[in-house]
Amino acid sequence: MRHGMKHRKLGRTSSHREALFRNQLQSLVDKEKIVTTLPKAKELRPIAEKVITRGKHGTVHDRRWVLRWVISRDLVKKVFDVIAPRFTERPGGYLRIVKLGPRQGDGAEMAVLELVEREEAAAPEPAEEKKARGGSPKAPKPKPKKEQPKAEAKPKREPKETKKVSTKKEGRAQVSSPKKSV
Repeated sequence: MRHGMKHRKLGRTSSHREALFRNQLQSLVDKEKIVTTLPKAKELRPIAEKVITRGKHGTVHDRRWVLRWVISRDLVKKVFDVIAPRFTERPGGYLRIVKLGPRQGDGAEMAVLELVEREEAAAPEPAEEKKARGGSPKAPKPKPKKEQPKAEAKPKREPKETKKVSTKKEGRAQVSSPKKSV
């Protein structure tokens, strides 16, 4: 029985699970938004929130602690210089999980894990976006106008007729094409 067991194992060994969370955390810091399965997102959120909280403190010990999870020094710098200052007034809850529905291939519940205050969300995005699942389209797309048929269209070729001639020698039907007149 699993009494008092807090975390999900996700069908992986502990080292594989830790590597998975490191990779996802680095992608989250880099892109500020990732799409993953719902159980993985629920397990990653507390780790990511602790990393951002450490980024708010800014001591050398905190930098080393964050370096344990975010291996790239450039991304550690981004956590401390870009992401953490955005959340100085917020006492927690830096991430949101948005459910997307089941995945096409295996039916796994998918989710988006993203920062609550993202840079891309503040700036207006271009009008051309992918349509969200289950949502209504934002603006109807204009239909392309049909071009008028060309006056000099080539006539379609008619298929050649084939005649079946039976031969009594071998019992097979042979196909011969019509003879061309010269």
